[in-house]
Amino acid sequence: MKKYILAITGASGSIFGIRLLEELLKGAEIYLTISSNTFSIIKEETGLDWSGNTEEVIRRQFNTERLFFYEDRYMESLVASGSFKTDGMLVVPCSMKTLSGIASGYADNLIERAADVTIKEGLPLLLSPREMPLSAIHLENMLKLARCGVKIAPPIPAFYHKPEDINDIIDFIVGKILDSFGVDNELFKRWGQGRV
Repeated sequence: MKKYILAITGASGSIFGIRLLEELLKGAEIYLTISSNTFSIIKEETGLDWSGNTEEVIRRQFNTERLFFYEDRYMESLVASGSFKTDGMLVVPCSMKTLSGIASGYADNLIERAADVTIKEGLPLLLSPREMPLSAIHLENMLKLARCGVKIAPPIPAFYHKPEDINDIIDFIVGKILDSFGVDNELFKRWGQGRV
């Protein structure tokens, strides 16, 4: 079974990380970490209260035992070590603060450390930066990481699939993130489907 590290950071758009978690749990073990300041954003944007006993709450919500949660300050966790084998890491959404920490190798918290380990071990890493407009600093950090092989996949919607509601837009973005990470999915109607 695949093992993925998933981080949700303190940028607007936590719904993308939550929907991604739901999809990844269908066929993989997930090692989840959430920035400590993100719980209030999750509650504000989705109504979900994941503070408190986060692992138990999420396991109940998704009816799974394949989820393992670590506080972002728990630097002794499995995912902080290169000897712990995974199939890669995704940071969705990725705040510019987290992106900056990863780009500089600062590793001040578990998310940045796990990303640093993922890069040094040559494993797939995908960041979904959620900010606009982008400054030259943001762009330079993304370019620096892209040159290291990191996938940069901002949550940018498309409309050729004719979304009927916000869930269709969310599924399109999460589907494209999964595509970028090499995970099969059928979350959106692809270009040309239904055409002769």
